[in-house]
Amino acid sequence: MFDLTSEAVSRFHEEFARDTKNIIARNAVANNPVDKVAVDPDAASRMRHTFSHRIDDWKVCNQEKSGRCWIFAGLNTLRIRAAKKMKLKDFELSQAYTMFWDKLEKANYFLESIIETADEEIRSRIVMWLLDHPISDGGQWHMFTNLIRKYGVVPKDVMPETFNSSNSQYMNRFITLKLREDALTLRDMHKKGLSNDALRERKTEMMSEIYRMLAIHLGEPPTKFDWEYKEEKDDKNFYRDSGLTPIDFYNKYIGVNPDDYACLINSPTTDKPYKKLYTVSFLGNVIGGEDIKYLNIDIETMKAAAAKQITDGEPVWFGCDVGKMSSRESGILDPDMYNFELLYGTKFKLDKAGRLDYGDSRMTHAMVFTGVDIDNGKPIRWRVENSWGEKIGNKGFFTMSDHWFNEYMYEVVVQKKYIPGELLSVLETEPIVLPPWDPMGSLAL
Repeated sequence: MFDLTSEAVSRFHEEFARDTKNIIARNAVANNPVDKVAVDPDAASRMRHTFSHRIDDWKVCNQEKSGRCWIFAGLNTLRIRAAKKMKLKDFELSQAYTMFWDKLEKANYFLESIIETADEEIRSRIVMWLLDHPISDGGQWHMFTNLIRKYGVVPKDVMPETFNSSNSQYMNRFITLKLREDALTLRDMHKKGLSNDALRERKTEMMSEIYRMLAIHLGEPPTKFDWEYKEEKDDKNFYRDSGLTPIDFYNKYIGVNPDDYACLINSPTTDKPYKKLYTVSFLGNVIGGEDIKYLNIDIETMKAAAAKQITDGEPVWFGCDVGKMSSRESGILDPDMYNFELLYGTKFKLDKAGRLDYGDSRMTHAMVFTGVDIDNGKPIRWRVENSWGEKIGNKGFFTMSDHWFNEYMYEVVVQKKYIPGELLSVLETEPIVLPPWDPMGSLAL
């Protein structure tokens, strides 16, 4: 290995000072955010918030200071059905209710994983990975459907937000502390030769403590409730449903069968051939629930399926790398709105596969498509319902260019009827198992 010499640093300095554009760029960036300096002022005019197909006429939700985008996005794809059935406009389902059960199930999943890996060294990569985030806010589509299958849903009025559902930092910190302590206890019991039955008996006591902590932060979820509402267009039509369970409410007012949907990903890396099914080890929440399954396909097939579902009037849950080439203020997702290469005087040559392989990009956020602009049979931009409230973007909605879709879109969930027939049989194959630290194992926050 060779050190960085003073001669080399002197040459760097001379090369920098020789080009006056570097001085101008330095002065601009010294007093402004780099994205403000690199932005193309004409980008907003090119990316208008108009669409040939749009299905939303409601307000966006707000996940506040929590990583529940995947829950918000999942419930947002369902609430449209309930709202239409009840003739309500800005109806919301309870995100806190789903969050409670997700946290409890994740705690159990984590402790079961600790028992399963009890023979591993404490510094092994898998144990360190498990201990790093035992009860993250983040999630994936199949984790969402596992929760609604088991627990149903309730209206937001039945289990409203609390400070800690919207600001999950402290709740997560202390539950994580308790779970790491529990992991130590279970591993020590295993070292002493106690059986897995004994470990699971102790785990039940641990889970009671986690339930108590969650109930303190979020309140206890209802087992039965009465639901009352009036149709917004006709205030005279009053309805009351008494003694509903959350499963009853789901079946009566939503009725979506998760088995009708499949999760499509676009990962153009050499280790993941297209037209193959993948899963990720140790990624889940509900023990005994459906495993996460991804069908890897080319980007044009993904677009076609998503666009067809939207034009048929149904929103689309999706996962992407939201922080790349995006503007919270204008609500635009477009690689062409910034010219960082001009600013820095260098080319950024990593393609989508390279960004995935070398850790520069992965799925970070889940949102919902509620519109698409199609010209000559091809999508040119996409309307996005976010969950960051109305103060960002276009009253909380974003516009995504088709170029951005190509580069930073990783996952969509669509009905199987929109998937080409030759790919449907792949969904029935045994999935290839990826390690939990694979880019496709990331959680949407």
